[in-house]
Amino acid sequence: MSETVVVVVPDADILASAVAARLVVRIIDAQAERGWASIVLTGGRVAAKVLRAVKELPASDAVDWSRIDLWWGDERFLPAGHPDRNETQARAALLDALALDPAHVHAMPASDGPDGDDAKAAAARYAHELAAAARPGSSELPHFDVLMLGVGEDGHVASLFPEHPGVYETGTVAAVHNSPKPPPTRITLSMPAIQTAEEVWLIAAGKDKAAAAGMAIGGAGPKQVPAAGAVGTVKTLWLLDRAAAANVPPRARSLR
Repeated sequence: MSETVVVVVPDADILASAVAARLVVRIIDAQAERGWASIVLTGGRVAAKVLRAVKELPASDAVDWSRIDLWWGDERFLPAGHPDRNETQARAALLDALALDPAHVHAMPASDGPDGDDAKAAAARYAHELAAAARPGSSELPHFDVLMLGVGEDGHVASLFPEHPGVYETGTVAAVHNSPKPPPTRITLSMPAIQTAEEVWLIAAGKDKAAAAGMAIGGAGPKQVPAAGAVGTVKTLWLLDRAAAANVPPRARSLR
C-alpha cells in the first residue's frame, strides 16, 4: 500500500528548493541502485522554479545526467519550440544546460511533428515509445522512479480534468480535446499510467490551490478531483507551501 506524506514549507521559493533537493537525491539513489533513473516531468510555474533550483544545487554535480530517462506527464499540443510547451519551458529552465543523452529525453509529440495535428495519433506514438522502453515481459510502461505533478485550482493533474473524458481513459496515453484550460488540445498520461510510478509527487503553491489540495488529501473522488487519484506504488508525496496547505488538516502535515 502506498504511503502518503504531506510536507509543508513556508513559501513557494523554499518549496522549489526543497523539491529540487529531494529530486537530486532521489536520482542519485536510483542511479546507485540500478545504474539508471527515470523521471516524469511536469509543467507550470512551480515546476520551472524547481528545475531552475536543480541547476543551482551543487549536489546536482553528483548526478550522471547521461544515465537518466526524462518523460513528461502531459503536454500542450502546440508546435515544437512553442513557449507554452512544457518541454520548451523545461529546456530553458534546466535541460539545455545538462549533458543529457538526447535519445533519452522523451518529449511528447508536437503539433507540427510526424502526425501533424492528429493528437490521437501523436498520443499513440508516445504510448509506443513508452512501451518500447518497458522491460521485456513487463507492462506497457517503463519503471518511473518519480512522477511529478502540478495541481490545478480545480484539482486537475497532468491534463486530466474533473469529470472530463480524459479521467476515464484506460490506456497509457490519451489525446485531450476541448480542454477546459487553454490550449484546447493536449496529450496526457492516463491515471492508470500515473499510478504505476514508484513515487508520485504532487506540488502546489499559493492560496488558489488550497481548496484542491484539501479536497484531494481529504479523500475526494478521483473523477471529481483527479489529484486524489494520483498515487504512487510506494509513496505519494504532497509538497506544499503554507498557503496551498491552508485546508489540509494539521494532523496530516509534516512541517518543515
